[in-house]
Amino acid sequence: MSKLKIYNSYSRKKELFKSLTPGHVGLYVCGPTVSGESHLGHARPYITFDVVNRYLNYLGYKVRYVRNITDAGHFEEEGREAEDKISKKATLEKLEPMELVQKYTNLFHWAMEQFNTIPPSIEPTATGHIVEQIGMIEQIIQAGYAYEKNGSVYFNVKKYAAEYDYGKLSGRVIDDLLETTRELEGQEEKNDKVDFALWKAAAPEHIMRWKSPWGVGFPGWHIECSAMATKYLGKQFDIHGGGMDLMFPHHESEMAQSTICNHVSPVSYWMHNNMITINGKKMGKSYNNVIPLTQLFSGNHPTLEKAYHPMVVRFFILQTQYRSTLDFSNEALQAAEKGLRRLLDAFENLQKIQCTNSIAADEELNVKVIKLVSELDDFMNDDFNTAKVLANLFEIVPVINGIKDKTILPEALSSETYEVLKKQFKIFIVDLLGLKNFTQTDNETLKGVMELLIDIRKQAKGKKDFATSDKIRNQLLRLGIVVKDEKDGGMSWSAETL
Repeated sequence: MSKLKIYNSYSRKKELFKSLTPGHVGLYVCGPTVSGESHLGHARPYITFDVVNRYLNYLGYKVRYVRNITDAGHFEEEGREAEDKISKKATLEKLEPMELVQKYTNLFHWAMEQFNTIPPSIEPTATGHIVEQIGMIEQIIQAGYAYEKNGSVYFNVKKYAAEYDYGKLSGRVIDDLLETTRELEGQEEKNDKVDFALWKAAAPEHIMRWKSPWGVGFPGWHIECSAMATKYLGKQFDIHGGGMDLMFPHHESEMAQSTICNHVSPVSYWMHNNMITINGKKMGKSYNNVIPLTQLFSGNHPTLEKAYHPMVVRFFILQTQYRSTLDFSNEALQAAEKGLRRLLDAFENLQKIQCTNSIAADEELNVKVIKLVSELDDFMNDDFNTAKVLANLFEIVPVINGIKDKTILPEALSSETYEVLKKQFKIFIVDLLGLKNFTQTDNETLKGVMELLIDIRKQAKGKKDFATSDKIRNQLLRLGIVVKDEKDGGMSWSAETL
């Protein structure tokens, strides 16, 4: 079996993975800004790095997986600079900021549970680490790489860039940044347009505010992750993950801050997943094309033809290698739904096959199956290539279906091959890709709901309220559930979509 290689965004090449501490991995992934509901675009990094976490554990590493919650600040460097997303949304929803944070944190956790992601080892919040952030800012000022202006503190990018590779991670050139940075309101107090805020003075009407050596204010977005990553993973850690839209300015700035504070570059391997697009455009609030996860699961969105199960969405995301763009369409999700059902059906059928012969009756087929299975680890070791893993699994599916349909004899493969096949299918489909049978997980809930609706429909028919009876039947039919009236007066149902 080959050894794990990871594409490092910093070096722009695949590198052999070697953890800083043998047997242990420190993994940091930028978590959500809980000023609103997570959407389909947010699902990709959390599913991607869930697989990374699962695979590292499978390789025998003890992983400390840290994924933060951004519940303060996060004003945009390329927007209205002093705008706090949490404060703004709390005002709009007429909620206390922490009430809003709790609402959307709970919703995020619920969505991650639906996607069958393993919770991180530690989930720190920005508001819970203000002391650590202030401490880092003080260190940066003391080192001469930050300055205070009117109660705000800014990082001196040009001074840092003169000594370090600022821009290497994102591929930005400092001179180009100076030329292309837009004139924005509230930037005149900076020494330079490219400098970014470590701490921002709070206006009197600003809701979320903390005392600091520079006056009352709130932290910049970038310093939050630097402080939390350093506290829980140390001055240097193995992997930092996130979407490629965070590469600049967020991760570039994180690297600069942490390097000055800790006197060492903080991350060995920078990993970035590519974007989900709709009609070639990045999915994002600024494009007004986001699909909130609750609407994705319910089908209640104008761009959706139907509801999509979280497992279908997870499978859809894993069908493409994480560094490639992934274009959303109803057709693509519907194809993913069919593909996932086919794969899971084959997985179930495989468990039922019994074979005791030690020698394969069809040596050529046996060798082919063994080869397809043996390549699975190599594909995962090649920068977590889930797309190739799934492609190989689908090549084995017709063999399993052929044995089920008796067009291929069970004796075609050896008992040893079946043993390996069953073991590897379970490891890769369930343990590493995190997929589970969505018909079974929904079954008990669906049965309970259908028993209730059938009881209501029976009562309506008994009262000769045929309008209500027909409405229940017709509405269920639109959802793909067929209700049949039996000759004895009973009712039966079948879910064609599940």
